[in-house]
Amino acid sequence: MTAPSDRADSPARIRERLLELALGYPGAWVDHPWGETVVKVDKKVFVFLGVDGEEDRVGFGVKLHASHAEALGVDGITQMGYGLGRAGWVNVRLTKADVPLGVYEDWVEESYRAVALKRRVAELERRTQAG
Repeated sequence: MTAPSDRADSPARIRERLLELALGYPGAWVDHPWGETVVKVDKKVFVFLGVDGEEDRVGFGVKLHASHAEALGVDGITQMGYGLGRAGWVNVRLTKADVPLGVYEDWVEESYRAVALKRRVAELERRTQAG
């Protein structure tokens, strides 16, 4: 279980932590389409991290299947626009949502697993079992 102190981190620090976490997944890399920071696995985005410097709108977007309904029940979390919401994508405004850091981390992993090729997920499984 995540300690309550995890919620005390600033939204900017949580965003940094999620970026670090995402980059640790097999095949993950940073890209900047549309002036936004995203993390991709191979050529597919699995986490949107917004535009650097927009402190009042700090947040992230992930693709959720198992946690989708639960996430949408939290204040500050909405379906992503441009039709992505129908595919399970959600926006998390870190200045509004009050969720433990560990849950955010779980959501980033869930999004990675939803987007990554099977061989990448298998590599992640091997790492997890070895660690």
